[in-house]
Amino acid sequence: MTTGRDSLTKAEAVLVATIEAEVPRLDEARGLLSRFQAMIRARSRPDLDSWIEAAASSLLSSFARGLLNDKSAVAAALTQPWSNGQTEGQITRLKLIKELCGILGDGGGQAAR
Repeated sequence: MTTGRDSLTKAEAVLVATIEAEVPRLDEARGLLSRFQAMIRARSRPDLDSWIEAAASSLLSSFARGLLNDKSAVAAALTQPWSNGQTEGQITRLKLIKELCGILGDGGGQAAR
């Protein structure tokens, strides 16, 4: 659903067109997903409310409800220059080290210390 149309082979393009014709709600969800990606990339806070409203009655309704439940955090992510991406990356790295220690037999995590 997120692959650019330009990179599809002819057979893939025909398949996508067939699916879109037969399952219009899926095509609608693809369009909403594309709008959401553009909104995130542009960091466009004003579009958030209208996107949530449009997505609420689509196949993305569960995702839209989640955004609505945490709307202040989503709005801050679109407007604030700060990011916790670096922190999350370090946490993921540490979890991987801990998991590898468990796999390699160091159940106490001594190698991670």
